[in-house]
Amino acid sequence: MLDGILAARPRGFSLAARYVAFALLASTLNLLVQMAVMGLYHGPWALLLAMAAGTAAGLAPKFLLDKYWIFYDRAPGRLRGLRQFILYGLLSVVTTLLFWAFEITFHWLGDGGPLRYVGAALGLGLGYWAKYHLDRHMVFGRA
Repeated sequence: MLDGILAARPRGFSLAARYVAFALLASTLNLLVQMAVMGLYHGPWALLLAMAAGTAAGLAPKFLLDKYWIFYDRAPGRLRGLRQFILYGLLSVVTTLLFWAFEITFHWLGDGGPLRYVGAALGLGLGYWAKYHLDRHMVFGRA
């Protein structure tokens, strides 16, 4: 069933609309996981643990959506797919550092309050913008 969903070429939505929708979906998942972790754990490194868990939660779903519905990558081969996922993950580190810098800065500016989520949203938005361009050129090679 998943193959059928991923293989379907979306109709009626522009590339930009799909990418924004998927970025919002992954961002929402990320922030919900962060909130859950912060609600369950208040110890040392809670913020970094929450940020790492949120980032990890969105990685695989966003990769699959980007691969099949943004870049229409249908090239066969598990090894090729693994190579793409590894490169996608490595490039995610770069954009995640941007996202985390914004979130930590706003966390500090807001004394640990909800302003942190404004920084997270800004960082995620800028990170996804950069990620699209990196993925287009370096991971999937076309758009």
